[in-house]
Amino acid sequence: MNEPLTEDLLDELLNSPSPTDYVEDRQLQKRNLSQYLQQLLDEHGLVRKDVVRAAGIDATYGYQLFTGQRSNPSRDKTLALAFALGCSLRETDRLLQAAGASRLYVKERRDAIIVFCLDQGLSVDEVNETLYHMGEETLG
Repeated sequence: MNEPLTEDLLDELLNSPSPTDYVEDRQLQKRNLSQYLQQLLDEHGLVRKDVVRAAGIDATYGYQLFTGQRSNPSRDKTLALAFALGCSLRETDRLLQAAGASRLYVKERRDAIIVFCLDQGLSVDEVNETLYHMGEETLG
């Protein structure tokens, strides 16, 4: 999915007569967690049950997240889903935002470790092992 560059969107926003015009022209909506999860499944060619299992999340709870019956998982559950989905850093930050959680911040020790693990494409188990060995709380 090719999205416009943030800089281009910023220029477009600042050149708009009002924020309302920009939002309406772009048809911007608040990112819905279940829709974004489905988009990531489709883009990565994955199956929901495999992702939920790989994330180490209860099957019923995972189903509720993907169908929109639940929408605010913990930050760590969201991160586990991101690893199970094979998300990039950008996708992970968008997923965290959709879940109502804070983005990853590389000046925070634990977040820096998580960002490194994302970049390396590690599994949830490998991330938890790395966090544990570095004296940080695991994803669960």
